[in-house]
Order: sequence, then C-alpha cells, then structure tokens
Amino acid sequence: MPSFDVVSKTDLAEVGNAIDGVTRELTTRFDFKGSNSKIERQEGNLTLTAEDGTKLRQMQELVKGYFVRRKLDPRCIEWKDEEKASGNTLRQVAIVKQGIDREIAKQIITAIKESKMKVQASIQGDELRITGKKRDDLQDAIALIKTLKIELPLQFVNFRD
Repeated sequence: MPSFDVVSKTDLAEVGNAIDGVTRELTTRFDFKGSNSKIERQEGNLTLTAEDGTKLRQMQELVKGYFVRRKLDPRCIEWKDEEKASGNTLRQVAIVKQGIDREIAKQIITAIKESKMKVQASIQGDELRITGKKRDDLQDAIALIKTLKIELPLQFVNFRD
C-alpha cells in the first residue's frame, strides 16, 4: 500500500553555519562595531543579545537572511518575547522548531477527512503518515496539504509504492 510521511525537520548543522555567518557579519558591520551584540546557540535554541531594540531587529533580519541563504525555511524559527538582560541590554530567545505539533497534525488530518479523499492519515510521534491505495490519491493529498496555511515548513519524505 503506497504511503509517505509528512515531517518538519531542520538541519541543525546548517543552522550552525548560518549562525556562524551572522556572527562574522556582526564583527565586520560598521553599525555593530563596539557594541555588545552577540548571538549564541545551544542545540535548537538561539539567544540574541543587543544593546537596543533596533539592533535586535537588525539581528533578526540577519538570521532570517542567512537561513534563506543556507536553504533553510525562516518559518522554522519561533521568536519569543524580548526581555531585559544585564548591563542595560535586550535579549531574545528563538527556538528552531523540529517536528509537527499535535494541533497542526490534527488540523492536517481534519482537512484530509473533510476533502473526502481515499487516504488515511495517522500521527506517529512528531510526524504524520499518509497511506492510500493509489499513488494519485497520495499526490492529491500532498497538493491539499500544500494549500493549507500552516506556519511550519513541511517536507514530504519516504514516498513508497
């Protein structure tokens, strides 16, 4: 029976390369010279520290730009609220999302059921498996999922006949 998996995975090695590029640019840009702006990464968390809100927003744009350059989807970043840090600076934490949340998976499943397609969808951990009798039905399911307004980069992998 043909099937495929819907996943949302971000390559953390490419995230590291993008953060390295942002760090290099922060050290060379004129408007960041002598400032206490930095970006740190611990696994899937990024911590941006800047002296004011303007520099923090510029750093956010740099991160998004370097993600696009490294062929990563910037929608995989979940930005938390700004908070005051020591030394009169601002700090913001960004989480690199991995996997599909249960709410989003349920949203995809209900959309598939409402469309009356001849496929079944099941949640398996942080991914979704779609099975059907025909390959064309699975391709229609992929097209339907792409039309949904989901704020998460989705990949369709493990397509089997």
